[in-house]
Amino acid sequence: MFLDLLFTFFIAAAILFFMRKVARKIGLVDKPSGRKMHTGNIPLIGGVAICITIVHYIYSHPGLINHGDLFMLCISCLTLIGVLDDRFDLSVKFRMAVQTAVSLVMIYFAGAKMLTLGDMFGFGEIELGIASVSVTVLAVIGCINAFNMVDGIDGLLGGLSIVTFGSLAILLSLTGDQKLSYLCILLVVTIIPYILMNLGLVGRKRKVFMGDAGSMMIGFTVIWLLIGASQNSGTPMIRPVTALWLIAVPLMDMVAIMLRRIKQKKSPFKPDREHLHHICQRIGCSSLQTLMLICSVSAILAGIGMLGEVFEVPEYYMFYGFVLLFSIYLSVLVNYCKIINFIRRKRNLPKLSI
Repeated sequence: MFLDLLFTFFIAAAILFFMRKVARKIGLVDKPSGRKMHTGNIPLIGGVAICITIVHYIYSHPGLINHGDLFMLCISCLTLIGVLDDRFDLSVKFRMAVQTAVSLVMIYFAGAKMLTLGDMFGFGEIELGIASVSVTVLAVIGCINAFNMVDGIDGLLGGLSIVTFGSLAILLSLTGDQKLSYLCILLVVTIIPYILMNLGLVGRKRKVFMGDAGSMMIGFTVIWLLIGASQNSGTPMIRPVTALWLIAVPLMDMVAIMLRRIKQKKSPFKPDREHLHHICQRIGCSSLQTLMLICSVSAILAGIGMLGEVFEVPEYYMFYGFVLLFSIYLSVLVNYCKIINFIRRKRNLPKLSI
């Protein structure tokens, strides 16, 4: 297993190095702009390299995941659309249409859909019935865009993805599904070379970004695995409420930001600089401190979800706890201007006009 993982690591790294040159030739680079504070044109090929690595491994190891051919087709399609979006800036409506189409393919050809929410409210099992298809499509689109929106500073998308895949690998291993658990570990291993290059740890000239290709592919992979683990026939490997805790930070950040934009009568998909990582930086944290802080919070919340699953804490306790946590986060976001300047005063930093 160690040699297999090591080989996968070097394949992912080699593809990253190779694709950097290809990206520069075809103009698949991220250029500095008003919201983008980096220096120079950075290749947007992190997601492409991860997708190629995973597709190659699943293709050469049949049976690793149910409906493997369909899964590879879906992530390849999303990666391609992401590449086109990175290169030509596709419209939100077109991206949403593709995400909806991929969701329906997953539902009707892989049979993967949300059938139940579990006993989330404490009044018994909530069966979705005829609403299962609609709820599944919303879940897929939500997860894809949650991971897309969180990709705002170096290492953050990769770090949060590792927390989710790592946590899911542990839970799946405990339930006895060693194949899916190993796939999650493989995903972690393929993301590590990207993080090393994204953070500039192998040289600033070799820096790369994930791009929409990567965030969409990772978000879809997360929801595919979560639905497969929580909605399978018989006894599910994890309960639906546990999934909320495994993706708590991206999910809460996306919902809170979209609610804030709607309240301001803006498009919920209009980019801005009001995400959690932006708030942390306004407090005075460096990019690295912000990365470590958010990933640590994500790991703690995922750990709470894992403990709740292992010790079989009632689902409604876990759900109401999540709702309370989100309410606190939303309250902080609403009043973040006052909070930021309060913290900055305590740190002897100048007041910000936000």
